Amino acid sequence: MSFGLDAWYQPPPTVNAQELTTLPSKFRHFGLSEHSQNQKRGRSLDSFLEGPLVRGNLLYLTDIPYGRIFTVDLLTKEWSLVVEYDGEPNGLAWHEQRQQIIIADFKQGVLALDTITKKISTVMNRFNGERLKGPNDLVITRSGSIIFTDQGMSGLQDPTGRVYRIQLDGRTDILLRNCPSPNGLVLDATETTLFVAMTRDNSVWLAPLYGDGSVQRTGRFSIYGGVGGPDGMATDEEGNIFVAHSTLGTIYVHDKRGLPKARISTQKYGYGSTNMTWGGPDGKTLFIVESESGSILTITWSCKGLI
Repeated sequence: MSFGLDAWYQPPPTVNAQELTTLPSKFRHFGLSEHSQNQKRGRSLDSFLEGPLVRGNLLYLTDIPYGRIFTVDLLTKEWSLVVEYDGEPNGLAWHEQRQQIIIADFKQGVLALDTITKKISTVMNRFNGERLKGPNDLVITRSGSIIFTDQGMSGLQDPTGRVYRIQLDGRTDILLRNCPSPNGLVLDATETTLFVAMTRDNSVWLAPLYGDGSVQRTGRFSIYGGVGGPDGMATDEEGNIFVAHSTLGTIYVHDKRGLPKARISTQKYGYGSTNMTWGGPDGKTLFIVESESGSILTITWSCKGLI
């Protein structure tokens, strides 16, 4: 267990995720890339899947080192390559007002993908003339604002990551500064609380969003241990917070107060549980990306997920 105060709580129940599908061999390109050289200490990779997003019967996924976006047909489990480009795509989110998929791309900034034409356009790659450090993940509010993490190579040695908000009219502001590797993020149902995974701090921060748009009294919601740290996040209609730990093969589930509620294990398939999203006919299926093996895992949860 990696909850910061394990000794104070009874260990939560463990649920084992099951494999749905895995990246076909024809799409695996074992080798080096800018991503593997800079972020994986030169380790060769055949893929590094991330950014799950369900649209209808299609599960969209990114492959960071090779600049690819895939779909998996959830009825046939057939994989298709949607687009391949000079980038390092990570998080994905559907933008209802724009009718596009928004991409947090470490190399190119915040991008938009037209799912019909397959064309990619730039939403933002600079702020006040300065290039972004390297976007990681994002969420879209009901009003159409894009909130994204700009992680770059920040960490405890250089806590200069940021969390930005791009409003529908194009106005952009900084919600959080001084962030040691901001990664996954999720909003609560009221969109008045933002949870941000700070990977190199091995914690999740809780940032209250005030009526004037500002963020005040930010604190730590949960803490962990181990190499790496928390990555992608999700929530459900009960307000539970799901946190994928990138090197422990575990999704930690906290209730809305932060208490440990459950532990979802991916360790049968690998220890690189990086992100997740909701889908399925009743909205209770959690799709988990296990990047170490290039697999998609699932569990059926007790209530609907919140997108």
